[in-house]
Amino acid sequence: MPSTLQTPRLRLRRRDGRDAEWNLALLAEHPLGREPGSVEEERKRLDAQRDAFDELGFGLYTVELAETGEAVGYCGLVVGRASLAQPEIAYELLRAHVGHGYATEAAAAVADAAFDAGLPVVWATVATWNAPSFGVLGKLGFTGTRRAGGDGRSVFVWLRRRAPRRRHRDAQPTGERGGS
Repeated sequence: MPSTLQTPRLRLRRRDGRDAEWNLALLAEHPLGREPGSVEEERKRLDAQRDAFDELGFGLYTVELAETGEAVGYCGLVVGRASLAQPEIAYELLRAHVGHGYATEAAAAVADAAFDAGLPVVWATVATWNAPSFGVLGKLGFTGTRRAGGDGRSVFVWLRRRAPRRRHRDAQPTGERGGS
C-alpha cells in the first residue's frame, strides 16, 4: 500500500516515532487500555510499527487534518484477529475529533487502497458495545459474518467488505455478444 493517502479533508501517512506524544494522549483516553510508557518507549514502538509496514506492505497511518497537519488519530490495516492474507481495518480517533466523519473518510481511503493493492477482502472486528464503529463500517459497506467471544470482557462481531468487482475496459456486459 502507498506510504501516504489523501482525501479532501485528511492526509494519511505511515505512523512512526513522531506520533508518540499524541498517541500517548490517545492511550490515556482508554480506561481499560494498556499502561502507557514513556515518550521514548512509545517512539520506539511506533518506529517498529513503521518498520512492520515496510515489511508487510501495509500497516497503520496517522490521520492528519489536511489543512493544519494536526494529528487526529490513526487508521490502517493490521493482522489483528484476522490473517496476513486478509488483514483487518483498525482506526481510532482522539475524542476531540470524534463525530466529524474523519473515521469514515480515513477508513474509506484505506479500504480503497487495500483493494487497489489487490486484497480481495478487508475484515473488521468490533466489540458489541462499540456502536460508533458499527456506524462507520456500515456506511462503508461492511457486513457482519459472525460473533465470537473475545478476551473474556467482550464479544466481537466479525465484519467484512469484499473488493468491488471491476470490469476490464474491453469486457462486454453479460448477455451481450460481440461479433460481425
